[in-house]
Amino acid sequence: MKCPQVSHSESGPGDRVGFSLLELLLVVVIILILTTLYWSPNRANRQMALQSACRNNLQKIYIAMEIYANDHGGKFPIVGNARTSAQGLEPLVPRYTSDTSIFVCPGSSDSAPSGQSIRNRAISYAYYMGRAPTNQEVVITDRQVDSLQKAAGQFVFSANGKPPGNNHRQFGGNFLFCDGRVEASSPKTSIPLGLSAGEVLLNP
Repeated sequence: MKCPQVSHSESGPGDRVGFSLLELLLVVVIILILTTLYWSPNRANRQMALQSACRNNLQKIYIAMEIYANDHGGKFPIVGNARTSAQGLEPLVPRYTSDTSIFVCPGSSDSAPSGQSIRNRAISYAYYMGRAPTNQEVVITDRQVDSLQKAAGQFVFSANGKPPGNNHRQFGGNFLFCDGRVEASSPKTSIPLGLSAGEVLLNP
């Protein structure tokens, strides 16, 4: 007597088990996109960090300028016929600071000057030459759009993130005042940036 054979019915389309290669790839792609969105740095937050590092640079420059002023009758550096901010601030190096990297904004594309002099090198900051520690106005800023006086509400830094004045792209920049305080500014200045007799704005 023959034993009955058990027949296994073939699976139909509705009985499929597992994932297709296409489905697996789709899941992997979705996970990669979500991971990238979660871990990628926020552009605005990154610029805030760079502006904070920039403020640290300006405070270090101010310390060098303050020591210089103590040695030179209460005056910040003045260089005759200076055409750039690097030329105007060159007397600070190396006696008052040997760290030339502080003259380059971390948010800019400028490379840090090397050597003992910054005179013939590009730096990132504009300098209001002719001002003294007793003045209450701005003495150094991030690179500006031009070397002209500016009324409140005018653009001092790049509006679209393109040169000039784009150390921090379209996110504004920093002002260092003659008393040592540093304040952030939007691309449009909220305070007038004028020039008195004997003062000149040296842009990089």
